[in-house]
Amino acid sequence: MSPRVFRSRAVVAVVALCGLLAGCAGTDASQDGAGGNRFVSGDGNVTEFEPADRESLGKVTGEFLDGKPFALSEYRGKVVVVNFWASWCAPCRGEAPSLEQVYKENEAKGAAFVGINFKDSKPNAEAFERNFEVSYPSVFDADGRVTLAFREVPPNAIPSTLVVDRQGRVAARIIGATTYSTLNPLVADVLAEK
Repeated sequence: MSPRVFRSRAVVAVVALCGLLAGCAGTDASQDGAGGNRFVSGDGNVTEFEPADRESLGKVTGEFLDGKPFALSEYRGKVVVVNFWASWCAPCRGEAPSLEQVYKENEAKGAAFVGINFKDSKPNAEAFERNFEVSYPSVFDADGRVTLAFREVPPNAIPSTLVVDRQGRVAARIIGATTYSTLNPLVADVLAEK
């Protein structure tokens, strides 16, 4: 074997080993893919932000699945739960009933919910909403532009959920699927703020 061939094989082996080690890095996140979509699913980690440390969101606009315009600024004065989801995301299917339950229990108290349907097809997103009886609206974000508008406190995974206070600042972020017992107290705490 010539030194050149040996060196090429050694380089390939080192690159492969680095890739394997990176894939086995100690993290609770997992990758999944469907239809060419790759995403990182978080572990449900919650970050809460004190009012003085909260980031205001910039201009967030888009279009709902039904074609009507969306502007997050129109929700000022309400606590808004923003959930990033996709029909191809298994954890999103698992959390859908909990989100709907928290929404129904808190809507009359001043909470609004908005889904951000990420890198999906409209028919699949609409079928997801019908199948899981999602009654709050979702923004259609096929190209990911709406999601990028949340750069001040990025969602970082699909699914992710943000709780936005009445002033339009992120009060809490959940990376990964959420549950009723995690989300409902966060919403209640932000609703209780004066």
